[in-house]
Amino acid sequence: MQLTKAWEAYKAEKRIEGFSPHTLNAYQLQANLLVRHFQDVNPQSVATQGIKDYLALSSEGLKPSSLAHRVRFIRSFFRWLHEEGHITTNPAAKIKEPKVGKRIPKFLTEREIEHLSEGCHSAMEKALFEFMFSTGCRIGEIVSLDKNCINIGNRSAIVRGKGDKEREVYFNIRCDIWLKRYLQERTDQEPAIFVTERNPHRMSIAQMSYVIKRISSRAGIDKSIHPHQLLHSYATHLLNNGAPLDVIQSLLGHERSETTRIYAQLSGKLRQEFYRKYF
Repeated sequence: MQLTKAWEAYKAEKRIEGFSPHTLNAYQLQANLLVRHFQDVNPQSVATQGIKDYLALSSEGLKPSSLAHRVRFIRSFFRWLHEEGHITTNPAAKIKEPKVGKRIPKFLTEREIEHLSEGCHSAMEKALFEFMFSTGCRIGEIVSLDKNCINIGNRSAIVRGKGDKEREVYFNIRCDIWLKRYLQERTDQEPAIFVTERNPHRMSIAQMSYVIKRISSRAGIDKSIHPHQLLHSYATHLLNNGAPLDVIQSLLGHERSETTRIYAQLSGKLRQEFYRKYF
């Protein structure tokens, strides 16, 4: 089996395991770079030193986080090859990820959230913004959401997160009001919860991101706004109002508590800022 066929088999299995299209597309890029460097050889001929040389050559100009992503793909790919019996030894077993400094997530203040809310000009914009902020959903989770996944009665929704895992999320009264109004205005038969304004069909991630950028430009906030900041703001809002980390972890669908603990660092940073301001 050559590298290209091995990649196709690996990709097919990971798709069955529930890897998202976004992850598979990112891995596709890494697979193309790997084949370009080693050519379409039999993976059995790839040695540990060859992988190290490849990483050294391809790491120039890469951020540590990007290099870490490349290493994770290589480790996962060759581990799968070894477990499936396509290679006798795993040349990537001892390849280590570079240390990546943890960055504190960027979030929006309550004032900025209110400005964004005021920047919404239609029921669709209001419903999308309020749903994104009050549920803490990732944009990919909202894009794939259908109307029949919403339980208006108890203001909740069932979303599919990373690894194709389902979880229940909740939204507030303001979101409930605008979501009902938006759905009542619609005359299309599309199952998606959010559709395009012209020729209604399910919004793509790019289209949904554009709506958020459009709202932020009207709000006059002097910073670049992207949907993931609303997720960070949601988690920060919960933490600052006393929500335990394990509850936030469950609501966000984080598998590892370490992923959620970064918000505790953020909260500590906020406390420090308040101390310096008032003491």
